[in-house]
Amino acid sequence: MATLQCHIVSAREEIYAGEISMLIATGSEGEVGILAGHTPLITLLKPGAMKLQKPDGTEEVIYVSGGVLEVQPKLITVLADTAERAHDLDEARIEAARKAAEQALANQFDSLQTSAALASLAESVAQLQTIRKYRNRS
Repeated sequence: MATLQCHIVSAREEIYAGEISMLIATGSEGEVGILAGHTPLITLLKPGAMKLQKPDGTEEVIYVSGGVLEVQPKLITVLADTAERAHDLDEARIEAARKAAEQALANQFDSLQTSAALASLAESVAQLQTIRKYRNRS
């Protein structure tokens, strides 16, 4: 199977750099699968899991909180707001953040608090879904 280079970076660090045979991510218009030779594309990413398939057949799952995906025929670049390998996500911390966001929604006083609580809740749910995807692949 043909391969392409993939670079995934966040504001803090480079998460992945190397060859892959396929990438699956959730763009602004839905889920996209990228193989070598894909038509050039730029899309915003929604929070959630990205699956990388390496040339040896192994897979890696990475959580991104959003960002930009750029596809060229032999190169994928992901500029993520934040990114973490699924196996590094702390489920207890994420569950606590989800509960805190739900509590904040219940005690809302203005639209700014509501927006912040909804954003926090959406990120927590996306992280928990990523953990579950990772566990199902292990």
